[in-house]
Parts: sequence; C-alpha cells; structure tokens
Amino acid sequence: MKSKSILITGCSSGIGLCVAHGLHKRGHRVIASCRHSSDVEELREQGLECIQLDLDDSTSIRNAVKKCIQLCDGRLDALFNNGAFGLAGAVEDLSREAIRDQFETNVFGWLELTNQVLPAMRRQKSGRIIQNSSVLGFVALPYRGAYAASKYAIEGLSDTLRLELAGSGIHVSLIEPGPIESHFRRNAEKAFRHYIKREGSAHEQNYLAMEQRLQKEGHAVRFTLPPEAVLEKVIHALESDRPRARYYVTFPTYLFGYLKRLLSSHAIDRLMLKVSGEGKR
Repeated sequence: MKSKSILITGCSSGIGLCVAHGLHKRGHRVIASCRHSSDVEELREQGLECIQLDLDDSTSIRNAVKKCIQLCDGRLDALFNNGAFGLAGAVEDLSREAIRDQFETNVFGWLELTNQVLPAMRRQKSGRIIQNSSVLGFVALPYRGAYAASKYAIEGLSDTLRLELAGSGIHVSLIEPGPIESHFRRNAEKAFRHYIKREGSAHEQNYLAMEQRLQKEGHAVRFTLPPEAVLEKVIHALESDRPRARYYVTFPTYLFGYLKRLLSSHAIDRLMLKVSGEGKR
C-alpha cells in the first residue's frame, strides 16, 4: 500500500484523534490539526505532526493549508473534515448569532478549507475529500436543529461537489456516524449554556431533561461505538481504488437510512419523537 498524505481537522480528541493515530500507524503521512496551541503541542508530544487550524478564521485556514502543503512537499492526497461542534436547543430559541456560529465552524470553515486544498489536488489530478457528516445529516431529532441543519448543508455541498469533480480524479465521500464515544456531549452542553436561554422558554422542562442527558456519564444511548468504527470507514475512503459516496457507521444510521426510504414523513416523525423521548411528553 502506498503511503498517502492527509490533513485532518478536529484532532484534539474523539474521532479526529483516533483517525490521526490510526492512519499514522498504517504508514500514512498525517498532518493533524487543532484549534488551540496547547492541543497542538500535546499531539506533537504523542508523535504526530500537528499544526494549528481554526475553522472560524480564514487567515488560520489559509496559513494552515500553506504549511501543510509545504510539509507534504507540495502534494496533499486527502482531507478529512472532522472538526465540528453540536448546539442543542429548540429552533424557536435559536438566535441569528447561534445558528451563524454553528455554521461558521461546521459548514463555512469546511467549505473554505476544502476550496483551499482543491487546487493542489487538481494539479496532481487526484485526491480524496472525506467529510465526517452524521446520521443527523439525513434525519432530524428534536432540539438538534442547528446541528442537523449544518450536517444537511454538508451533505448537499458534498453531493454537489462530487458531481462537479467527476472525471478529475478527486473523490468525495461522506462518513455518516450515529452515536460514537467522544467529548461531543460535553462540548454540546457548553454550547447550549452559552447560546440558549432556558428560563422562560416554552421548552424549559424539556431542557432540564436534555441537560441531564448531556451530563450523563458513559453512553447516553444504545448502540454507541468507539471512534475506531469511523476509522475503519476513513481507511476505506482513503485507500480504496473505488471509494464510496457514503459510509454508514453504527446500527442507528443503517436503520434510519433504510426506514427513511420506506416510511412516510409522518411515520418518520413519530419514530424520531419516540427515539428522542419527546413523544412521551
């Protein structure tokens, strides 16, 4: 197997950290990236090449891509867009600032970074763009509107980009995980407290229950898998001669992907309310 160079975002913990170490062990040239300098230093101490990259900052994105290309001697084989956060809260409680900040990181940063690496991939007539989407990129849950909207947007952009890159040698793949072990819930709780005013909301009682779930230790839901489950799919998307357009990860993703093709919107709504526990209220 030929070693490939890959830039990965959001490597401070969870999926990004697991994928960075996993691909490094397979002999690939991994350029990990993190938002905070302290995390960059920590990953370097773990033996990874790591650069600072803030998806909310255009200058940081440009500088990171320039440095990455230099480190890889002018050739970048792949990008794994992974850095993101989840904002919980009812749609009617989302401010313009809240939804904008959700999209700045989860959509606009990914789009800008992708567009920055594409010229190098076009010159070499090959490349892989691997997007870490979510089961919430094609089904919705109550109080996940901002995050689901960002992932729906990534799905639309990725599907379009794949069509536009047809014949270029550059492949676009979507990874669609369900529940994965990570710090996602901890970070989502911080975002919720920052952006959502619980007191006086029509959803105040539901928010109390949601906060308990976000603070729960261990697996919040059944069928949670370790981040190695995502690593397995990234390996195929990176190394296969024929990478797939979509990779489902975890049982819920396979289940909801099948049921969405089979059931009516009304039936899906009832199912998602039941799954989320909101149908009991």
